[in-house]
Amino acid sequence: MDLAGALWRTLPWRALAAAGALGLLVAGAPLATGAEPAPWQTLLLLRGAALIGALGLAFLLDDPARHLTVPVPTPRLVRQMLRVALVAPLAVLWWTAALLLTPSASRPPAGGVTLEAVAVGALALAAAALAVRLTDEARPGPYVAAVLLLTAVLAPLLAPEDWALFVQASDPRWSVGHDRWAVLAAAVALVGAVCGPEPLGRKAGR
Repeated sequence: MDLAGALWRTLPWRALAAAGALGLLVAGAPLATGAEPAPWQTLLLLRGAALIGALGLAFLLDDPARHLTVPVPTPRLVRQMLRVALVAPLAVLWWTAALLLTPSASRPPAGGVTLEAVAVGALALAAAALAVRLTDEARPGPYVAAVLLLTAVLAPLLAPEDWALFVQASDPRWSVGHDRWAVLAAAVALVGAVCGPEPLGRKAGR
């Protein structure tokens, strides 16, 4: 409990709040303007909101006291998982609000677009864990966010067409594409878990 309280105070609330607010603004743009977007436009807004939320999660593992906590008995993987667990309920509420802000008439299937959001968020966390693992940066969040944004720009251009990762909800390949989204989410989550432990050589050196 003491550890949870300490981690709660060190979470990057400014980055998370900024990403959350901007994501809701994007998702709620049609409601605010009275527009009636087409289904593909609503899907694009939700994908944009999911990416913005993931950019906030890229800062979640930033820890200014990182070099002081290496010798503590609680493993780094446990501390990272606890950070994710503290934010997860807020992320669920935020995404639910983002879905509800979009027009119901043009809203894509909630399960599929939620799976995409989970995969992108997991990718952000895995990239942050990898940055912590491979570098001595206490705050790698800005670099991780930049890489994530670049990946989001290049992925639709470089992903094989038959993967159907970015198809519209009306496309018959929607279900098959989201099977691949599920595999992607599981794979990046596994990478994040593998990157969690402190390298023995680095720990010993300190």
